[in-house]
Amino acid sequence: MKKLKLWKKIVITALSVFMLTEPAMAKADTIVPYDSYNYDYWEDIVFTPAAYIPENSVSGTTLGVGSFLNPQDLCVSPSGEVYIADTGNNRIVVVDNSLTKMVHIIDSFERDGQTDTFKSPYGVCVSQNGQIYIADSENRRIVVLEADDLSFVKIIDNPTSDVLEEDFVFTPLKVTVDYADRVYCIARRMFQGIMVFEGEGDFTGFFGTVKVNITPWEKLWRKLSTKEQRAKQQLFIPTEFTGIDIDTDGFVYASNFDSKGEQAVRRLNPKGEDVIRKGENANVGGDLITVGTSDYSGVSTIVDVVYRDKGIYSLLDSKRGRIFTYDHEGNLLYIFGGLGTQAGTFTTPVAVEAIGDKIIVLDSYRKEMLVFTETQYGDLINRAVGLRYDGDETLAVDLWKQVLMLDENNELANVGIGKAYLTAGDNEQAMKYLRIGMSRQYYSVAYRRYRNDFLKKYLGVILSVAILGVALIVFFIKWRKKKKGIYVDDEGGAFDV
Repeated sequence: MKKLKLWKKIVITALSVFMLTEPAMAKADTIVPYDSYNYDYWEDIVFTPAAYIPENSVSGTTLGVGSFLNPQDLCVSPSGEVYIADTGNNRIVVVDNSLTKMVHIIDSFERDGQTDTFKSPYGVCVSQNGQIYIADSENRRIVVLEADDLSFVKIIDNPTSDVLEEDFVFTPLKVTVDYADRVYCIARRMFQGIMVFEGEGDFTGFFGTVKVNITPWEKLWRKLSTKEQRAKQQLFIPTEFTGIDIDTDGFVYASNFDSKGEQAVRRLNPKGEDVIRKGENANVGGDLITVGTSDYSGVSTIVDVVYRDKGIYSLLDSKRGRIFTYDHEGNLLYIFGGLGTQAGTFTTPVAVEAIGDKIIVLDSYRKEMLVFTETQYGDLINRAVGLRYDGDETLAVDLWKQVLMLDENNELANVGIGKAYLTAGDNEQAMKYLRIGMSRQYYSVAYRRYRNDFLKKYLGVILSVAILGVALIVFFIKWRKKKKGIYVDDEGGAFDV
């Protein structure tokens, strides 16, 4: 019958719309939390637990080597010793892994039978094969020594290439070395990228150059401007790098100045291509909200980066003195630190490193290292992220649940649990936790799977009930009209009896 076919089409169309519809959470600009207690504006403020707390500070005086003077860089060797670039004192101070005892001071070395010294050593690094690389800035060279006996190895200086300007002055600031003994150097006023040296110190090119995007309006305006006007306009030159580190897979992490506050770090593959992931917020640039007119407003100024373990890395912001830590997916894990005079704050932070479960920050103004140790909250997050990095989502669930006991609003914990349920096939529970965790991407996946499972299980019953209902309605209409003396034939026509 035509009416029956029409109702059948309506039912099938409605089910098709249901199957193709995205969840409201995936489309909405503002996501309403799943539970009323979560992020409730009118409830009491509950502060997130600290992931790291100050343990102590280490100065040159406490080490018995005299006061540091304008220290600029830190490095942790493969054996766990800490190297401090005591720039103003023209030396490198080496401290044991307990951060309580001075091992030795490097202020000179023997070269060709003569004693050579440093002048403003700005950066320091120890390679996997046990060699010390010192960015001897004012002497415009990189000095390489053996870590075990401090014997001279080589000097890298005076790079030459067709891509370098004739008046270029090589002033190394930061240096690091990969597993193949390639040397990566950040040089002063070098905007083309990170300088790469191989072999005996031969300059081979630039690495990780940041592309500058110029809008069509800016291009047009520069064409219409006079020579004097163009001279006063902003120069569109690539950004300058500020810090550098290398992970266990040979990827280079490089921090940089970012005027937009969206990406202040890059993860560069062997080709120099940026392959970093930016997470749900599409931001790895420090603070998200930077409005204001004070000296502390504006985007974060990231001056250093340290790769830690299991895809975790930390950025140091000198503008507000805070450490931002991200996982391999670009999700913000926690923030600690600040500017001030009390314990756990800085005045002029310049370098950050990790040693074991501790994070150390070098403050050039205070002339000391501040040592932070992880709390239970930080330890749980670090271990859970490590398990997720290894692909053990299920094993991480117990840790994430412990995190929620300390901070019920932790989005990453809710997402971690939700992804574990998603992997296990419990899509309904996954939707609950992913909604609380504000994850549009994975909530959409869970919703689609839940919807498809529901239809596979009940589609036959739904269609059968719908068709039966339509048939009963049609039968009832016919019966009512027949009772009133109106006959309805099979073609839908009606006439009096």
